[in-house]
Amino acid sequence: MDAVWSMTSLGSGRFNPVEKSSDMSDLRRDFSELRSRGEGYLEVRILDSEFPRLALSFCGDQAVIHLFTYEASVSLLVGDGATSPEATVDVPVMDESTTFTGDFVLGVDHAWEVVQKFAQAQAFEELGEWRELQ
Repeated sequence: MDAVWSMTSLGSGRFNPVEKSSDMSDLRRDFSELRSRGEGYLEVRILDSEFPRLALSFCGDQAVIHLFTYEASVSLLVGDGATSPEATVDVPVMDESTTFTGDFVLGVDHAWEVVQKFAQAQAFEELGEWRELQ
C-alpha cells in the first residue's frame, strides 16, 4: 500500500513539509530512524486525496494523533491509558512543542500501529474514538 507523507527531517530535526509518496516499507524505515532520535512529527495521507490526513506527534514513548478530515476540521484520538488523564505531555507539532492532557496520549508503538492501519484501510472510522476540537 502506498502513502503520501512528510515528517521531521532526519538531517535538520525540523519539520519538512515536502511530501513523499512511497510504499509503507520506506515510511516504516524512515519513521524507525526518527523514533531512534527520540521525538518527531509525521503526517500521512492517502494517495490521490488531500483528506483525511493523520498526524502523529511523539516524544519518547508517548504520542498524540491528530485527524484532519478536511482543512478546517481537527480531531484527537482518545488515548490508550499510556498516561494518566491528569498528566500533561509535551510533543512536537510540526516544530512547536505542544502540551496535551493524558486523555489524548497513546504509547508510541500503538500510535504507529494506528498510522499503519490508516494507510492500509484508507479509513479512520475504525481506528478508535475521536474527539473533535472546537
